[in-house]
Amino acid sequence: MKTIKPHSRIQRALYSTVLASSLLALSTQGALAADNDKPQYRLVQLQADATREVTNNQMEAILFTELNNNSPSSLSQDVTRILNEAMRQAAKYPQVKVSTGAQSTYPVYDDKNKLKGWRARAQIELKSTDFKATSDLIAALQNNMQVQSINFSVSDDERKRVENELMVEASQAFQQRARLLQQSWQASGYELVSLDLNAMNNERPPIMYAMKARDTSGAMESQNVQGGNSQLRVNASGSVQLR
Repeated sequence: MKTIKPHSRIQRALYSTVLASSLLALSTQGALAADNDKPQYRLVQLQADATREVTNNQMEAILFTELNNNSPSSLSQDVTRILNEAMRQAAKYPQVKVSTGAQSTYPVYDDKNKLKGWRARAQIELKSTDFKATSDLIAALQNNMQVQSINFSVSDDERKRVENELMVEASQAFQQRARLLQQSWQASGYELVSLDLNAMNNERPPIMYAMKARDTSGAMESQNVQGGNSQLRVNASGSVQLR
């Protein structure tokens, strides 16, 4: 590499300034690299939890109909009639959100592997925070449909509200443990290096619905239900650097 020699006094001054800046930058980069390579001492991993029992305020149910017919078109009409009637019944309960679920039609064969008919299955799904209205609707729908399962859970709005509070509690518990370690190790303080907050929920499994006997009028009696509780938990895990 050819070195360009400055000829004037101003050029020599500029050359010296640039050279000094370059050397300082190289020195600073070397120092930073050396600091990054240093092992991290007194780095402590911590965990803390915040939990709360929350009343399940949402009820979800799945009802189904399963029919057989020799004619697939007639079978489809029968299923459509039952679903339409279910939707008409559900319209009387605006507190309950109703949606159609899975539907399937498949052939049925005899022992000689010959087609003997068709079978169809269709579902509707109910969701509401009004347990009484949902139970009454389930009772009305059981004239033509059967209950597959009922599940109780915490609604999305309530879950978010509680989890936000638990995040604060878990963070405070994490800081309290950090302060205890600081005192135990006689450190002058600590710095937060990393922190992860994770929501962990423990909900009840789906409950199978026990059908009650019909009364003398032929109507299905609605059932008094209890949603129980779910345990919501937020875990705080991370590390701190003791000073």
